[in-house]
Amino acid sequence: MTSEEFKKTLWDTANKLRGSVSAAEYKYPVLGLVFLKYVSDLFDAQAEVIRHRLRDPASDLFIEDELIREESAGFFVNDKTFYDQDNVFWVPPECHFSTLLKSAAAADIAQQLDKAIGLIESENPTLKGVLYREFSRLALEPGKLGDLMALVAGLKFDPKQHGSRDVFGEVYEYFLGQFAMAEGARAGEFYTPKSAVNLLVEILAPFRGKIYDPACGSGGMFVQSAKFKDAHQKTLGRKGDLAIFGQELMAATRKLCLMNLAVHGLDGDLGQTYGSTFTNDQHKTLRADYILANPPFNISDWDGDKLTEDPRWVYGIPPKGNANYGWLQHMLARLSNRGRAGTVLANGSMSSQQSGEGEIRKNMVLADVVECIVAMPGQLFLNTQIPACLWFMTRDKRPGVNGKRDRSSEILFIDARKVASGRLSRTQIEFTDEDLQRIAQIYHRWRETEFSDGGEYRDEPGFCSSASLEDVRKHGFMLTPGRYVGAGAQEADGEPFEEKMPRLVATLREQRAEAARLDIAIGAALEAFGYGE
Repeated sequence: MTSEEFKKTLWDTANKLRGSVSAAEYKYPVLGLVFLKYVSDLFDAQAEVIRHRLRDPASDLFIEDELIREESAGFFVNDKTFYDQDNVFWVPPECHFSTLLKSAAAADIAQQLDKAIGLIESENPTLKGVLYREFSRLALEPGKLGDLMALVAGLKFDPKQHGSRDVFGEVYEYFLGQFAMAEGARAGEFYTPKSAVNLLVEILAPFRGKIYDPACGSGGMFVQSAKFKDAHQKTLGRKGDLAIFGQELMAATRKLCLMNLAVHGLDGDLGQTYGSTFTNDQHKTLRADYILANPPFNISDWDGDKLTEDPRWVYGIPPKGNANYGWLQHMLARLSNRGRAGTVLANGSMSSQQSGEGEIRKNMVLADVVECIVAMPGQLFLNTQIPACLWFMTRDKRPGVNGKRDRSSEILFIDARKVASGRLSRTQIEFTDEDLQRIAQIYHRWRETEFSDGGEYRDEPGFCSSASLEDVRKHGFMLTPGRYVGAGAQEADGEPFEEKMPRLVATLREQRAEAARLDIAIGAALEAFGYGE
């Protein structure tokens, strides 16, 4: 069974067990059980690490005498200190997944799970308030919770098998995506489609520094950034390092993010609590090297009327009824001097003139902080039919860490509306790896970054254009890529111009001849009825 088949089988079985429980509610216990199995397996693996160190002459724990070594191992594997020092969560014996699995058929298994997870939280301060502890309130049919546990038990982490730890992360991500499809419109609270995440990451190329998501959801931006960093360490010949910072409005979604980071072996600072990034900013002093976000589109209830004097509004006060330009300016305020930000926003943000948004956009353009705009295809997002785009911003377009080419007073426009060639379902499309590279390499060639394939950047009619600020001024500071990239070499139907033009000329001549014949016929009819000249 392939990895994809395994994940699909696991999902299909788990989904059948949920009965009448909504997908919105069901995701928390399912992902909670995946996490419990993960920390239990990791705990067991650490016990083996401790035993190996006792046998290893090069280890500080080495004990030469076999009898004493075996006796010591019994104490050491039950000493929390040896788990804490390697950042492995401590799992008391009665809380271990395998122990609870033995009671899976018990009538009070839900209460046992709640109690066990509460104890795990008390033993591991970093997990306090993170884990799902409401199994006893879950309206599953009798026996279904035990069946679900038996299903999750099929996930195994074997430290001797390379990459086995990734299984938990992959299953967690896959389940998040499936829950998002099941929830539809509500999924935007916790999930960003992989196509949007991957494109943001491929263009921003986070490799070394601080990374921040002010609306982090379940943490997909962080996970993909870490994957990008790992994938490029070998090709660049040096080690990458990312420090993760984020904030999430919803308490339950924040928990999903913390668990997602943990199952991928990542640490992150999500602030002291959940809450609004606008009114309860958890990272006021942060200056990030990379910012990636998919904030909620066009929200009106963001307390903008309470923030009119906020120092973040350098380019103008965002309208009370729409947070789009609040998000953009918040990100700019949290960027380091050489940092770069990329965010998903509604298409209206590129051209809106309402409530002063046009003036804010003009000020941002004139300040030269807008670097690149990408128009996205429709049908990428599960949760909204509002057309979306990507904004990329920076204060540093000069030659240096962000690229060899000076792009001061220029903006790159990419129209990727027709680029996505992958299809997930009848209603949803996606970027293939080739699509992602085609778009991302346009940017990297334009800036001549270290992630460029070495090709020379050129404007491509209908696809990309590097525009001067003067060009943007002539267009009234509208940032819609279609205004700058122009029409492609082919019309929408794909017929080349040189083939289409003769046919159009012939058609026009026929229509002209037909009009002449019709004019003669009408004249004759009028004359017959005595209306002729």
